[in-house]
Amino acid sequence: MSKMIIALLALAIGLAIGIPLGDRMMSGDAEPATAAAAPASASAVADAIGAQDISGPYDVVEGWPKDLATLPGHEGWTYGSARGIFAESPNRVYLLGGGELPNIQRPSRMKLGPSVEFPIGGVPFRNANQLTPPGGGGSGSDPAKGMDLWRGSAPPYRELGVDARWEHSIVVVNAQGDILEGWTQWDSMMKRPHAVYVSPYDAQKHVWVVDDHTHAIYKFTNDGKTLVQTIGTPNVAGADGTHFDRPTFMAWMPDGSFYVSDGYNGTRVAKFDASGTFLFDFGMRGESGKETRPGYMNNVHGVAVDVETRRVFVNDRDNHRIQIFDENGKYLSEWKINVNPSSLHFVEISADRTLATFDRNTHKMLKYDLDGRLIYSWGTVADFPGTVWGVHGMSVDQEGNLYVAEVDSGRFQKFSPRAGANPAFLIGKPVYSAWK
Repeated sequence: MSKMIIALLALAIGLAIGIPLGDRMMSGDAEPATAAAAPASASAVADAIGAQDISGPYDVVEGWPKDLATLPGHEGWTYGSARGIFAESPNRVYLLGGGELPNIQRPSRMKLGPSVEFPIGGVPFRNANQLTPPGGGGSGSDPAKGMDLWRGSAPPYRELGVDARWEHSIVVVNAQGDILEGWTQWDSMMKRPHAVYVSPYDAQKHVWVVDDHTHAIYKFTNDGKTLVQTIGTPNVAGADGTHFDRPTFMAWMPDGSFYVSDGYNGTRVAKFDASGTFLFDFGMRGESGKETRPGYMNNVHGVAVDVETRRVFVNDRDNHRIQIFDENGKYLSEWKINVNPSSLHFVEISADRTLATFDRNTHKMLKYDLDGRLIYSWGTVADFPGTVWGVHGMSVDQEGNLYVAEVDSGRFQKFSPRAGANPAFLIGKPVYSAWK
């Protein structure tokens, strides 16, 4: 009998009596293969059924804040471009915006041309950043031409009082979104307020406002009644100890000294002591969009401090990277944003030593470790609460609530942590020192 016939007979006998072949029993009554184990849930709330994580590990607090239209004399108006936000506490949140826009309802769909209709279903219909004065918001724009750019170069020209109103640049609200204060006495001083803060090391809780079109930073008493200090020379651009060139954001060291990212047109970071005295600056103008050399920057649109290591993280926005320096401005390292294109709006480092930001091009809220590894991201552009479009400022309060200011949608939103959410996915609370 040939060897092949013997092998075939042996196989047939084995199948009949159940000889193991490898890890499986080969027989007429063999058990079916088990299904592959399901992958672990990637939802912010583990094993949530039907989840989409539209607002990530958060639930949106609908109806927060109350609309400006609820104020006497402001019926028919709403928030303009929302640029900054800071939560001193759940019951005291500062909203920084660009005046007011008409509070209009979503228009009916209309045909504008062959295969062109407006608005498109499900997405926002108005870009508040383009419609709120002034114009000239991008890199290299001249603030002196801001209002002319906003009005337009051909009829129909935009008009103040009709297309927008320059009121309510600074508003204070509580946990329910009720409007507590409107600092309208400072509206005429502001041109394009960009960011708002309270230093974690200031027991008096002064309120700082960065205005990039006046090239200045203003420091107010906590109630907003008194302007106690101006840093920079209002309405005069420059790059020295007394001038900025469209500054953007701030970050503090534990001794009260602070860094200013300067800025849209400037290409440096400036450091000041706790009293506001200029100490030094660092950074040089690079080749926008192409720069790889250490210390060269274009559109310095964010600065943050890792208190533990005293490293300074700089958002070199137009070059799509985070550059990292020591506290004296010595270049240490960097990491690139591995998306083309990318356009980060800010950098914030929390007490848990993670970095949060928003990418305006991918519309994602992003949380990284300090080496640039992605921890979690979320974000959806649409026209219902909980979606995000153009988050330009963010803050977290003592309870872990997240607040965002959306420059494109013209909207402030509050998010509360979802029950059961993975705490690693939440944006960390800020550093608290002189006050809680």
